[in-house]
Amino acid sequence: MGCCISQLAAKFAFFPPSPATYQVKKKDDGRLVAVSTTSSMPISGAADDPSLDVLLVDTKRGNKIVAFYLKNPYAKLTVLYSHGNAADLGQLYDLFVQLKANLRVNLMGYDYSGYGASTGKPSEFDTYADIEAVYDCLQTEYGISQEDLILYGQSVGSGPTLHLAAKLPRLRGVVLHSGILSGLRVLCHANFTFCFDIYKNLNKIQKVKSPVLVIHGTEDDVVSWLHGNGLWKMSRDPYEPLWIKGGGHCNLELYPDYIRHLCRFIQEMECMTTEIRLKKIKQTLRLPKRSDTTISTNCCCQIKCRLPNCLNCSKVSCTKCCYWPKCPKWKPKCLVCWKPSCLGCSCTLPKCSCACPECSCACPKCSFTCPKCSCTCPKCCCWSVKCSCW
Repeated sequence: MGCCISQLAAKFAFFPPSPATYQVKKKDDGRLVAVSTTSSMPISGAADDPSLDVLLVDTKRGNKIVAFYLKNPYAKLTVLYSHGNAADLGQLYDLFVQLKANLRVNLMGYDYSGYGASTGKPSEFDTYADIEAVYDCLQTEYGISQEDLILYGQSVGSGPTLHLAAKLPRLRGVVLHSGILSGLRVLCHANFTFCFDIYKNLNKIQKVKSPVLVIHGTEDDVVSWLHGNGLWKMSRDPYEPLWIKGGGHCNLELYPDYIRHLCRFIQEMECMTTEIRLKKIKQTLRLPKRSDTTISTNCCCQIKCRLPNCLNCSKVSCTKCCYWPKCPKWKPKCLVCWKPSCLGCSCTLPKCSCACPECSCACPKCSFTCPKCSCTCPKCCCWSVKCSCW
C-alpha cells in the first residue's frame, strides 16, 4: 500500500517538460551535441562553446541520463546542479553559463531519468541513482573529489542533493535553493512524517557535515518559506541564509542579492582550509579538548599510571610515592627501604645453606642483629624471623 501511494506521490512531484526542449546527437567527429527540438539547431551558444561537454551517463538502475559539463579555466571548485521539477537542460543552459562565469566555478548539470533526452521514468530512487552516477563521472572523467565539490539543489533537486551530501563527509558545501522538507509536506503541511513520504530531507540534512546555504523567497507560493527556514534550523553547519523579500519560487535568480550572496558563499568555501574544516567538525561533534600534558605533578615519578591494589585488603593504593600505600592494614616487608619484596635488603635474602647442629632453624654462622632492638637472635635464621620486634 505504501509503495503504491509513494508512486502516486511521485506522479504529482515530477513535471518534465513535454516535449523536451532538446535532443542529443552525435557529430561526425564523435562528439555529442545538444540540438533544439524546435529548430533542429544546436542550443543557442552551445555549438560554439568549447568549454561545454555533453555527456551520456549510465545509472545503476539501467537508465542513460544527459549531463552538461561547463569548464571554467579559473575555477577552484565545481558545482553539481540538481534542477527543479519543471525544467530540463535545454532551458537551463543560459543560467549555467552565467553561474559559471559569475561564480568562477566548473558546473555540472544533469537531467533526471525521464527528463529531456534522458531515458526512463522519473522517481525518487531514480533521481538518487542519477546524482550518484553523475558524481562518479566527475570523479573518474574529471578527477574532481568531494573536497572540491559544492552540491546545488533547487526545489525537488534538494532531494537528491541531500541524499548525496549525507554520504560525503568531506564535501565542500551545499546550496539549497527553494528546498523542501519532504514531498508530502509541500501538499498538506503535516507536522509528522508518513512512511510513504518522498524526499524526507528533514531527516537527511541532519547528517550533512558541510556548510549549508539556504536560499528561499518569502513569497514562494509553491514551497512555503517555512520549508527553507526549517532546513536552515536543522543544519549542523548552517551558513548565513538568504531570504529574498518578495521572491517567488522560480524567479530568485533575477534578484541582485541572489548572485551577490552566492558569490560570497563560494569565495568563503574556496578560502576554507583543512584546519578550519577540522575545527568545525570537532565543534559539531562536541569532542572534549585533549590536555596538553599527561604528567601529574602529584606523582613523584611524574608518570600517570594505574593505581595498584593493596596486597592485604585489595584496596586501591596511592601512587604518590610509587610504593607507599594508604591502606592502614598494609605492612612493608622491608624496614630499611619500605618497599615490598625488596631484593637489596636482608629481609629477602635467601635462606642460609648451612645448618645449625642444635636445631634446624638456628644458624650461629649467619645470625644477625635485629634493626629495632639491636639484639642478636641466635635462634633466628635469615629466612624465618622469630624476634618479638618483628
